[in-house]
Amino acid sequence: MSNRYPFYVIILIVVALLFWIGKESFTQPGVGDLELDFEEMASFRNENNTGPVLRVYAVFAPDTLWDVMRKYGEFMPHTKYGNTKVFFFGQKNATPTKVGPDEPFFDISYQEHCIGVYEKSAMGQERFRRYPFQ
Repeated sequence: MSNRYPFYVIILIVVALLFWIGKESFTQPGVGDLELDFEEMASFRNENNTGPVLRVYAVFAPDTLWDVMRKYGEFMPHTKYGNTKVFFFGQKNATPTKVGPDEPFFDISYQEHCIGVYEKSAMGQERFRRYPFQ
């Protein structure tokens, strides 16, 4: 029996590690864990899979909690050597429902309602600006 004790301890440690790894894998934070209820009104992704991928999002943010808005941008998909832009709008009826690949990415009449923009560049540099069009 004394020879089996180390074997049972090792098995117990392995099972505990597997449980811990599984728990951590399935409980990652996401957009649903944020304080605000963001609503994605429009999105665009170009069809280029071999070069830089451009992603553009127009999102309604019910409040101006800047750190939460930055976190939302960080949770959005990003492709290596691609560009991701998330535009935040404070009024639901003043949020564009169509975005495109060319700047300014949406109709300029919506620019005055844009309260923030999160950008992640091709080299992974992140930037968040408040009131980018004022």
